[in-house]
Amino acid sequence: MKAQVLTAFNTPYKLLDVPLPPLTDPHDLLIKVEAASYCHTDAVLAAGGYAPNPPSFPHVGSHEFAGTIVAVHESSSSDLRTGDRVGVPGRSFHPCGECFECLDTSTPNCDPAGYSMYCPKSKNNGISKDGGFSEYQLVDSRQCVKLPDSLTALQAAPLMCAGITIFNALKRCALQPGQRVGIIGCGGGLGHLGLQFATKMGLKVTGVDNADRPLELARGLHSGATIVDARAEDADAIARRVGTDDGKTERGDMGLDAVIVLPESQKAFDFGIKLLRNHGRCIVLSFPSSGFTFSCQDVVFRDISIMGSLVGSVKTMKEMMAFIAKYGLQIRMETYPLPQLNEMVEKYHEGSGGKLVVDMSL
Repeated sequence: MKAQVLTAFNTPYKLLDVPLPPLTDPHDLLIKVEAASYCHTDAVLAAGGYAPNPPSFPHVGSHEFAGTIVAVHESSSSDLRTGDRVGVPGRSFHPCGECFECLDTSTPNCDPAGYSMYCPKSKNNGISKDGGFSEYQLVDSRQCVKLPDSLTALQAAPLMCAGITIFNALKRCALQPGQRVGIIGCGGGLGHLGLQFATKMGLKVTGVDNADRPLELARGLHSGATIVDARAEDADAIARRVGTDDGKTERGDMGLDAVIVLPESQKAFDFGIKLLRNHGRCIVLSFPSSGFTFSCQDVVFRDISIMGSLVGSVKTMKEMMAFIAKYGLQIRMETYPLPQLNEMVEKYHEGSGGKLVVDMSL
């Protein structure tokens, strides 16, 4: 089969013939890949950003893809069958089923006992094992979600990381309809999906970006969110305007109830923190190598909480799919054929917003 392969860090992908992976575990499925998205994590990995646990070479990237099942292990107990259309996230391939993470059922929306996306012994599609930039791929039946008839593979692929990550982050904000949330980096792959999820959850949404094309994309969604250009408006002024709209008079009451920070930028993080009212929550999805710094005064005197979020469980994926089936979703993307993956990577680094997806039918 054909696959786009990395043979070293900081080098272009190579279109090569690679062996078809065999089914060796009862949970194994072989799918014919129909669409595979490019994610920021793919860029980080290709640049060597996952050291000291880098992938082995040659390596096939993409941890968000979709396709049709063409083979099921003969000992499978899965409800999934040959011919089913499925979406596949990166985590978690072959978890151990024995560690604390796998057996813990105390976390809200956790996966069933014996399967955890946090298992330290599992592998991850497109990161520690081969992923979706290939004509066929081996996946774990427990990490897949069956696609509704209304969703194409091209639409589903970006949801397997970008979609589920921002959907899960919104759930972790723990907000009620009518409360306020900000999405910092609202015109990117995750951000433009988050604007739509959040407004359809009944939240009052402020989207923030600082580049022309992502801002144009966010405004073009007509999601009902307020879109702000961070280059033109101060975070404190936005927070005070929100408070004034609600009839608040004290700065501590003014601002958003939660923010989600998507860019790997200290300025973006600081902007998000300043948007929050007292007792607000900041959800961080990015992981810059240098980390973020925060003000102890914000944490201590304003009771700001800062927490991270990582993709979402299979249960949450199924919830997201039901949500999309009910409300619909605009997914802004550009598509490329598999042989033009390197051109797609170049397009990604231009920062045009939305999602970039390999369409295997081209």
